[in-house]
Amino acid sequence: MKLDLSLWKNASLIRKRVYLVIFIFLVATLVTFIASAMPITPQEAYALTNEVNQTLQQNLAQNTLVQGIFVNNFVICLIMFIPLGGLALGMQILFNTGVGYAGIAYVKGYPVSLALANSVTTPVFWLEFAAYSIAMAESIWLFRRILQASNAKEFGAWSRMLGHELKWTAIFVGTCAGSLALGAVVEAWLITVLGG
Repeated sequence: MKLDLSLWKNASLIRKRVYLVIFIFLVATLVTFIASAMPITPQEAYALTNEVNQTLQQNLAQNTLVQGIFVNNFVICLIMFIPLGGLALGMQILFNTGVGYAGIAYVKGYPVSLALANSVTTPVFWLEFAAYSIAMAESIWLFRRILQASNAKEFGAWSRMLGHELKWTAIFVGTCAGSLALGAVVEAWLITVLGG
């Protein structure tokens, strides 16, 4: 069976970026869901849940829930921008997120599939996973541009290639920050008004 890559080859650069973000979004979601199905011991489940609850209570007591959620998610997102390494680190972080879903579901006494279904129905999931997917996709593009720039014969070509990609990176960092800020507001509202 021959793989048809014409969709990719004939696509514009912007379309290729969109395709890559969508592909990474699907893989990231799959990784998270697979991790949530991994067996977890009661000790691990309670340790994860206690850690989440402790952070939550601390932020609620200090009235910094939105800021706490945003800073945590934005730092994670910035790590995902690291050229190529951000993709591997991001998938590991999302794998751990899936394990966290399993732990919390275990402690609360309901199936992890219900926790995942509940998560996917909120805008928080879509805003956060979109931001993470953009960051991981850009980590690939940054790595590609660094390789291309290292092969450039003259400084001007090297500078243009990296400068152009850094401009895209700045746009994507801003986009991710906006998405995660909105996600933090919605998540804090869900926690305080609806109880999680």
